[in-house]
Amino acid sequence: MKKLGLSDKEIKVYLSLLEYDDATVRSLAEVSGLNRGTTYDTLKNLRKAGLVVFFKKGAKQRFAAEDPEKIYSLVEKKEEEIEEIKEKIHEFIPELKSLQGNKEERPSSKLFEGRKGIRTILKDILDSLKKGEEYYIYSAKRASEDIRAAYPDFTKDRIKKGIGVKSISLAQGGGMHGLDERRWLDANDESATFILIYAGKCAFISRDSLNNPIGIIIENKMIYETQKTIFLSLWKFLEKK
Repeated sequence: MKKLGLSDKEIKVYLSLLEYDDATVRSLAEVSGLNRGTTYDTLKNLRKAGLVVFFKKGAKQRFAAEDPEKIYSLVEKKEEEIEEIKEKIHEFIPELKSLQGNKEERPSSKLFEGRKGIRTILKDILDSLKKGEEYYIYSAKRASEDIRAAYPDFTKDRIKKGIGVKSISLAQGGGMHGLDERRWLDANDESATFILIYAGKCAFISRDSLNNPIGIIIENKMIYETQKTIFLSLWKFLEKK
């Protein structure tokens, strides 16, 4: 009944009327524990809701509860109100979106923790790219171990989907598996962050202060294009080198 908009006082008075059949304001105030003024105002609200009727018996005004079936009318009224709200929301949502500005101009970031989180990032790469497309990575040794543990069949699934990858390794090591190219920066930094640049996003995989795998995806076209440009410039430089 509260969800239908009735207050505690209104519920109390209505239940009292159901129990006592009909009553005066004074008697209702006594059994409900409310003062007479509050009881009278509550009865007015219940009458407005269609749950109470009043009549005169002699010189006194008495009140009675309507059949509980009348509660269904409150449900119908709520449904009508919800429909009205939905219509109004439909009208002003475009106005709110106009205040929001261009979503593509604002980066959005998501945090992923543990091996399950790392797997989610890798799955997002496969879901975001189509056959014949490619992405770019800065490969780091320690993070590479976390990636292999999180998704052992990732390379196999990537090749199966026909997705290519260009990789710049920050340390020695790393082989070729198919639909991939690799160049080495010889930084020998095993603790470096693993960076993935793909489909308008940049993902960073590393470890937190407790040495647990952690990843972040930043989605923003400008950031993506900047990171892609830097990567491809470095890629050409390493080719000459």
